Amino acid sequence: MQSFDVAIIGGGTNGLACATRLAQAGRKVVVIEAAPEVGGGAGTVEFAPGFRVSGLAHLLHMLDPRVARGMALERHGLKLAASDLVTAVPGPAPLTMRGVFGKVQGLDPADMEAWQEMQARLTRFAGKLAPFRAMTPPRIARKAGNDMLALARAGLSIRAMGKDEFREFMRLFLINIADVLEDDLTDDRLMGLVAFDTTLGAWAGPRSPNSLLGLLNRISGGARLALPAGGMGSVASAMAEAAHAAGVVILTGQRAAAITVGGDRAVGVRLDSSEEIAAGRVISAICPRTTFARLVGPAHLDTGFLRQARGIRARGGAAKLHLALSGAPEFTGADLRARIVIAPSVDAVETAFNPVKYGEVPKSPVMEIVLPSAHEPGMAPEGQHSLSAIVQFAPYNPADPDAARAEMLANTLAVLEKHAPGIGKLILHAELLMPYDIEARYGMSGGSWHHGDLAAEQMLFLRPFAGVAQYRTPLAGLWLAGAGSHPGGGISGAPGWNAAGALLAEGGQ
Repeated sequence: MQSFDVAIIGGGTNGLACATRLAQAGRKVVVIEAAPEVGGGAGTVEFAPGFRVSGLAHLLHMLDPRVARGMALERHGLKLAASDLVTAVPGPAPLTMRGVFGKVQGLDPADMEAWQEMQARLTRFAGKLAPFRAMTPPRIARKAGNDMLALARAGLSIRAMGKDEFREFMRLFLINIADVLEDDLTDDRLMGLVAFDTTLGAWAGPRSPNSLLGLLNRISGGARLALPAGGMGSVASAMAEAAHAAGVVILTGQRAAAITVGGDRAVGVRLDSSEEIAAGRVISAICPRTTFARLVGPAHLDTGFLRQARGIRARGGAAKLHLALSGAPEFTGADLRARIVIAPSVDAVETAFNPVKYGEVPKSPVMEIVLPSAHEPGMAPEGQHSLSAIVQFAPYNPADPDAARAEMLANTLAVLEKHAPGIGKLILHAELLMPYDIEARYGMSGGSWHHGDLAAEQMLFLRPFAGVAQYRTPLAGLWLAGAGSHPGGGISGAPGWNAAGALLAEGGQ
């Protein structure tokens, strides 16, 4: 039986970040990954001969600077094919945005003035939330051992905004993005783009309560949109190299069957192969719902706690489209090296969301598109192109999954044809992953890329739910470090880095 100080389940970006920080602190660490390669959803796939794309997320903008520096990712091979992508809204009157919620071109003077004021205000507010991403969420209890100094700094920063600014911050914090946009702007192209970005990867439409919080979270994660060279798999590869350099043992193609418990504490991991790995601490970087319900099980958890774990809302509403194209498509008013967003208005985004609540497919889905082959060779055969799109919204539980997938693909291609006439004739191969396909392929409960809804009731000290929001669980020796923990999903490494810090701060218990 192999023995380690720490066994980490899940070789995604959070598991690798957690493992590296612990190993750098002198711990003997093993990472257990079910797939043949590390990365999880942050991988590069060949979906047709010669055509390569990022498997799920395809743009990098939330990578935590602490992780990038602490793991020396550039030194370990991370390169960018594009470091500051522009977003283009196609159409006869094109509009562009620099980075995440940045400078816009193509507006009339009145909307430009209103936009600049809104952009500056919301960016300031998001900046007040950014420090919370790097800290362990507070425990709402007396003598809870919170980092009061860090909390005081963050709290004072918010309170020091001034009375009017603070009042506006509190007013907007739980409002929906549609109301904010429609109060100040008139340009449907810009409002549709912001509404799309606000709800990207969320189970929410722009008129859903608290949806503005999704935009503030997105802005707080970083200002630039980057495209990793070689696809998102290069991020995972650089992290794996950093982990190896720190002394981490990585086992791929090894699925965890159970977390072993002895003396009322987690003492290791049993693999599908029946091999046992002993560990002083076990850290799960996979879905918390799966961790508690399947890997630990009811024999070792309180009934009420297990009910809370099973009640974590993890609703995936995004599909992933991959197209192999025989030539270059022509999007009206949009460059192929841009991030292209098709979301004509706030109502278009809301209308795309409404059907999925009833297990149905939207007639006109909205989407984010990148063509990695337009930025670097090797992502498609010479003269041809690979297209990657995140398509919203898609049902997780349709009555007929195969029929829903076919309908979703047909509707998505119809929208693409409208904005890139003739693209249908270029398609050599198409692959569409619905939320239930994503769950099956990547093990993400509900097809949720974030391992749980990113909503007000499942964020900060409520993520994934009260009692486990500080990464440590009631089962001694078991910790959480995945996207289902604070600060949530996105290719950031922050939950894993934070979890390692919390464990080290408590002496590794």
